[in-house]
Amino acid sequence: MKIIQQGFTLIELMIVMAIIGILAAVAIPSYQDYTARAQVAEAMNLNSGMKTALAEWYSDKGGWPAAVASVSGTTSGKYVASITFSNTGAQTLNVDATMAATGVNSNVAGQVFSTATTSGGQRWSCGVLGQAGVTTTLASKYLPGACK
Repeated sequence: MKIIQQGFTLIELMIVMAIIGILAAVAIPSYQDYTARAQVAEAMNLNSGMKTALAEWYSDKGGWPAAVASVSGTTSGKYVASITFSNTGAQTLNVDATMAATGVNSNVAGQVFSTATTSGGQRWSCGVLGQAGVTTTLASKYLPGACK
């Protein structure tokens, strides 16, 4: 009587484990970048939510508000530690969202996501450091697609 093989050989199992290891080595860094971009998206949403209110404030009062609380009740989020304003000119304003130091991806922890206007709130920019007054310190690969 002939014995029929039942199960896998050791070599077959080792090949499967090697394939899983290679896939994990590629997938984990991609997933970490994805989570960092998702966390930065919260900063963009908080900054974007203030654009209309800031433009109206500037149009009505001829200047920028001194504090975030003047135009928004939301000054932080799950991944954003704080939102601040910085005036750099008569019509120029930066809205800076500082990412939290803990509870976020280590690549974006403590970094700043900035949106800026140089036209009294008519046009807004976000993106890399120095572009239209933007003070973002994040690496460009973590910026939302609209800011690249």
